[in-house]
Amino acid sequence: MSTPYQHSGRTSQKRRTFDAIVAAARQAVAAGETPTVDGTAIAAGVARSTAYRYFPSQRELLAAAHPETVWKSLLPDDAPEDPAERLDAVVLEFTRLIINTEAQQRTMLRLSLDRNPANSTLPLRQGRAIAWIQEALIPLQVQGRFSTPEIHALALAVRSAIGIEALIWLTDIGGLTREEARASMCWSAQALLQHALTSGPLPTTQISAGPMVQGESGA
Repeated sequence: MSTPYQHSGRTSQKRRTFDAIVAAARQAVAAGETPTVDGTAIAAGVARSTAYRYFPSQRELLAAAHPETVWKSLLPDDAPEDPAERLDAVVLEFTRLIINTEAQQRTMLRLSLDRNPANSTLPLRQGRAIAWIQEALIPLQVQGRFSTPEIHALALAVRSAIGIEALIWLTDIGGLTREEARASMCWSAQALLQHALTSGPLPTTQISAGPMVQGESGA
């Protein structure tokens, strides 16, 4: 995430300031706190007025502080063509990211469940991972096996079985280790894909397809 102010004049210095503010916000999130622009400015050692030039409100700051913000795609550069292998690569990377940033993810999940309208633009409210999963499944559309709405429906099903929500349930309730939980999520994703391939795509009557995006982080 970036702001217009950041891209005008002295861009290198502004980038360093931006990164310092985001790093301070992420440290607060990792500690289970809800960072404010004022508090983050102090932690980053910058003036409050400067911080507000980059982040006019807490909403923009929280969005930038999310651990997944910098990721555009989870596929490797030499991504395979097989949908199952592509999905496995995405889910493995996604679950690794979730586990490595678990503290931040838990805080962001708590904030995303807040009914405060200001939190409506948080990444967890935007379905950021849906586009990554859809990108993995694109060969099914190219092959003419699934339509765009059907791929979107399958991506939603896969997303419901992975991520911070699933990790919390599997570890806190199910008693699994992080690695066991990761293996369970990968297995569930593949099971959903194989079921769709053998039994047909999920019903899409009530599901509006999101954009089929390659290389973008929003969905």
